Amino acid sequence: MSNTATAYDVTADEIRSFIERYEHLEAEKKDITDQQKEVMGEARGRGYDTAALRKIVALRKKKPDEIAEEEAVLDLYKAALGMN
Repeated sequence: MSNTATAYDVTADEIRSFIERYEHLEAEKKDITDQQKEVMGEARGRGYDTAALRKIVALRKKKPDEIAEEEAVLDLYKAALGMN
């Protein structure tokens, strides 16, 4: 077997490994997404507004100064449209 054939085999194995790892992560991501849907379905069943819960989840990922800046811009735009 030549070095080229050996290099090809190693490369093919490595590529296969990357693809299989990626596919495994996709499956895990789908499972997590399904679990998140179940949680929100449960919350909805208990009478909670899931849109508001999702907004809170998004806000908790941000820094306080980012939130303040977004709220200031939103207030400015609302005032410009006479919505305040």
